[in-house]
Amino acid sequence: MDSLPPLNALRAFDAAGRTGSINGAAAELCVTPAAISRQIRLLETHLGLRLFYRQHRGIVLTESGRQYHADVARLFAGLRRATAGLTGRPERKVFHLRAPHSVAMRWLLPRLASFHLEHPGIDVQLNTSVQPPDFEREDLDAGICMGDGHWKGLESHKVMRNELVPVCAPDKLSRLREPADLAHETLLHTLARPDYWQIWLRAAGVEHIDLMRGLRYESSALAYEAALAGYGVVIAQKALVEKELQEGTLVMPFELVVDLGAHSYYFVLPPPTYKRHTPELAQFRRWVASLAV
Repeated sequence: MDSLPPLNALRAFDAAGRTGSINGAAAELCVTPAAISRQIRLLETHLGLRLFYRQHRGIVLTESGRQYHADVARLFAGLRRATAGLTGRPERKVFHLRAPHSVAMRWLLPRLASFHLEHPGIDVQLNTSVQPPDFEREDLDAGICMGDGHWKGLESHKVMRNELVPVCAPDKLSRLREPADLAHETLLHTLARPDYWQIWLRAAGVEHIDLMRGLRYESSALAYEAALAGYGVVIAQKALVEKELQEGTLVMPFELVVDLGAHSYYFVLPPPTYKRHTPELAQFRRWVASLAV
């Protein structure tokens, strides 16, 4: 029995993982959203794993899904290059980029629209992972990483401050007059950032709140969805909920913003002497520099 999954299922998974959307994947592959959903279910059944969490605002890769998608996206990129080399057809310029999922969906994708407008001949292929890029071993041109900005031999540009704020649905605002009132609310946590509530509460001078209680989610994206649904108060990275704050679907009950400073988000790029340095990489480097805070 062939252990490889069906190719159409892999293509649907690759597109859905990159776009974070069933509809977006359907538009890219020129099929119906129902067809994409069927192919993803087929792949999940074949693997015996859940690859996506379904939400009312879209889909989010599970941890297993993120790891698998990073490999699948890289393999598809290799197939495209091999086919172009064999047929002699000119290949569209593709820029391979990695970012943590929540940052990719909530901060990066809206900004990439401006890059596409400026450089319509360059396609950006995005995969999501918290692992830093290995430019020597992986088919990657750039990445977004959290850290202090110092990665040996790499160029980095700070692009997003890591500021912590509690946010919630507007109907909870009247009950939250001071930070101590959080003792009576359901706190929403992200498993990947387990200390964020503790950091903010310490800065607010609040003690004796039981941080073991509340609801926990695998990703920030899921925790923010829970806050939008009114399940509780989430400790958020402010830049990732700016859209909801502007729309008023989420609110900040307190003015205190805790800037983690030393641990912010950076675009990480190979040095100018990198062996795969191309004009496209130079264009992207200039665009990244324009985003620097």
